Amino acid sequence: CLLSNLLCGAMPLDVVFGSLATLIGAAGSWYLRKHKWCVCIPPIMANTIIIPWVLRYAYGSEDMILLAMVTVGIGEILAIGVLGNVLLITLERYKNLVFRQQAA
Repeated sequence: CLLSNLLCGAMPLDVVFGSLATLIGAAGSWYLRKHKWCVCIPPIMANTIIIPWVLRYAYGSEDMILLAMVTVGIGEILAIGVLGNVLLITLERYKNLVFRQQAA
Protein backbone atom coordinates (compact mmCIF):
# COMPACT_ATOMS: atom_id res chain seq x y z
CA CYS A 1 0.00 0.00 0.00
CA LEU A 2 2.79 2.41 0.92
CA LEU A 3 4.72 1.73 -2.28
CA SER A 4 1.61 1.92 -4.41
CA ASN A 5 0.60 5.24 -2.87
CA LEU A 6 4.12 6.66 -3.28
CA LEU A 7 4.61 5.44 -6.84
CA CYS A 8 1.15 6.41 -8.07
CA GLY A 9 1.26 9.95 -6.70
CA ALA A 10 -1.29 9.74 -3.90
CA MET A 11 -1.79 12.71 -1.60
CA PRO A 12 0.54 12.75 1.45
CA LEU A 13 -2.36 12.18 3.87
CA ASP A 14 -3.35 9.11 1.85
CA VAL A 15 0.22 7.83 1.87
CA VAL A 16 0.37 8.07 5.67
CA PHE A 17 -3.14 7.15 6.77
CA GLY A 18 -3.99 4.73 3.96
CA SER A 19 -0.80 2.82 4.72
CA LEU A 20 -1.58 2.99 8.44
CA ALA A 21 -5.05 1.51 7.81
CA THR A 22 -3.44 -1.33 5.86
CA LEU A 23 -0.86 -1.90 8.61
CA ILE A 24 -3.53 -1.98 11.33
CA GLY A 25 -5.62 -4.44 9.28
CA ALA A 26 -2.59 -6.66 8.60
CA ALA A 27 -1.52 -6.66 12.25
CA GLY A 28 -5.05 -7.53 13.36
CA SER A 29 -5.20 -10.34 10.82
CA TRP A 30 -1.88 -11.67 12.07
CA TYR A 31 -3.21 -11.78 15.64
CA LEU A 32 -6.30 -13.66 14.44
CA ARG A 33 -4.38 -16.02 12.11
CA LYS A 34 -5.51 -19.12 14.02
CA HIS A 35 -9.16 -18.22 13.41
CA LYS A 36 -9.29 -18.31 9.63
CA TRP A 37 -12.82 -16.97 9.27
CA CYS A 38 -12.06 -13.97 11.52
CA VAL A 39 -8.86 -12.92 9.70
CA CYS A 40 -10.80 -10.70 7.30
CA ILE A 41 -12.42 -8.61 10.07
CA PRO A 42 -9.48 -6.30 11.01
CA PRO A 43 -8.75 -4.99 7.49
CA ILE A 44 -12.47 -4.49 6.85
CA MET A 45 -12.84 -2.53 10.09
CA ALA A 46 -9.63 -0.51 9.72
CA ASN A 47 -10.40 0.55 6.16
CA THR A 48 -14.07 1.24 6.90
CA ILE A 49 -13.15 3.58 9.74
CA ILE A 50 -10.01 5.30 8.37
CA ILE A 51 -10.43 5.58 4.59
CA PRO A 52 -13.53 7.85 4.61
CA TRP A 53 -11.53 10.41 6.63
CA VAL A 54 -8.70 10.13 4.10
CA LEU A 55 -11.15 10.69 1.26
CA ARG A 56 -12.53 13.77 3.03
CA TYR A 57 -9.30 15.48 4.06
CA ALA A 58 -6.84 14.31 1.40
CA TYR A 59 -9.11 14.45 -1.64
CA GLY A 60 -11.87 16.84 -0.59
CA SER A 61 -14.73 14.35 -0.86
CA GLU A 62 -17.98 16.02 0.09
CA ASP A 63 -19.71 12.79 1.08
CA MET A 64 -20.87 12.58 4.66
CA ILE A 65 -18.40 10.53 6.70
CA LEU A 66 -21.10 8.05 7.76
CA LEU A 67 -22.22 7.51 4.15
CA ALA A 68 -18.60 7.06 3.08
CA MET A 69 -18.09 4.53 5.89
CA VAL A 70 -21.10 2.56 4.69
CA THR A 71 -19.98 2.53 1.06
CA VAL A 72 -16.33 1.78 1.86
CA GLY A 73 -17.47 -0.91 4.30
CA ILE A 74 -19.65 -2.58 1.66
CA GLY A 75 -16.72 -2.58 -0.77
CA GLU A 76 -14.41 -4.04 1.87
CA ILE A 77 -16.91 -6.76 2.78
CA LEU A 78 -17.26 -7.73 -0.87
CA ALA A 79 -13.54 -7.59 -1.69
CA ILE A 80 -12.05 -9.00 1.50
CA GLY A 81 -14.92 -10.85 3.15
CA VAL A 82 -16.46 -12.51 0.10
CA LEU A 83 -13.76 -12.69 -2.57
CA GLY A 84 -10.97 -13.20 -0.02
CA ASN A 85 -12.77 -16.12 1.57
CA VAL A 86 -13.60 -17.61 -1.84
CA LEU A 87 -9.87 -17.45 -2.62
CA LEU A 88 -9.07 -19.01 0.76
CA ILE A 89 -11.48 -21.90 0.17
CA THR A 90 -10.14 -22.42 -3.36
CA LEU A 91 -6.50 -22.39 -2.24
CA GLU A 92 -7.26 -24.84 0.57
CA ARG A 93 -8.98 -27.14 -1.88
CA TYR A 94 -6.12 -27.08 -4.40
CA LYS A 95 -3.17 -26.48 -2.05
CA ASN A 96 -1.40 -29.66 -3.11
CA LEU A 97 -1.42 -28.52 -6.73
CA VAL A 98 -0.62 -24.86 -6.12
CA PHE A 99 1.95 -25.25 -3.35
CA ARG A 100 3.61 -28.43 -4.51
CA GLN A 101 6.91 -29.21 -2.78
CA GLN A 102 9.87 -30.02 -5.03
CA ALA A 103 11.93 -33.09 -4.17
CA ALA A 104 15.47 -32.26 -3.07
